[in-house]
Amino acid sequence: MRKLVLASNNAGKVREFAALLAPLKFQVIPQGELGIPSAEEPHHTFVENALAKARHASGLSGLPALADDSGICAHALGGAPGELSARYAGEPANDAANNQLLIQNLRDEQNRGAHYVCALVFVNSANDPEPLIVQTRWYGTFIDTPKGTNGFGYDPHFYLPELGLTAAELAPEKKNSISHRGQALREFITQLQSRV
Repeated sequence: MRKLVLASNNAGKVREFAALLAPLKFQVIPQGELGIPSAEEPHHTFVENALAKARHASGLSGLPALADDSGICAHALGGAPGELSARYAGEPANDAANNQLLIQNLRDEQNRGAHYVCALVFVNSANDPEPLIVQTRWYGTFIDTPKGTNGFGYDPHFYLPELGLTAAELAPEKKNSISHRGQALREFITQLQSRV
């Protein structure tokens, strides 16, 4: 197994990445297990924040690192909460408070279109001059009433009209096959294999 540090301590992300990377013989180690603190995320784009997190984790671990920055973008709100999705309602990060604030901010909006974004960055070292960067989108609509118990974050409110289900109602395997993170990982794997 090749070791790879995941620049996240989010239990949901750790589970998803570990499952998706297991077939490639990657052992995914959350940065917290190595005593690595979270990186600052001062940037206004998903890609810049993911790159900062990957370089930070690789530099402190000496291992290749994988980072993602992801979130939900509501079309009626100009893409908000965007890169601030995890802390939309402030610190400490709280899924229920974030969802409640988004419901409140969309209250008078007819357009409930939204999409998840995943920016995925892999570096072999902290100073890797050629980071592997992938960015994907997953489209749906934001609903007020949560449905489902799978997933995390905004998943219970992220409705997929073509399936008639929210992301939180999907089995993990199904979600991994169609989600923004699943799409990004498949593209990442294709690009990684072409480099090896």
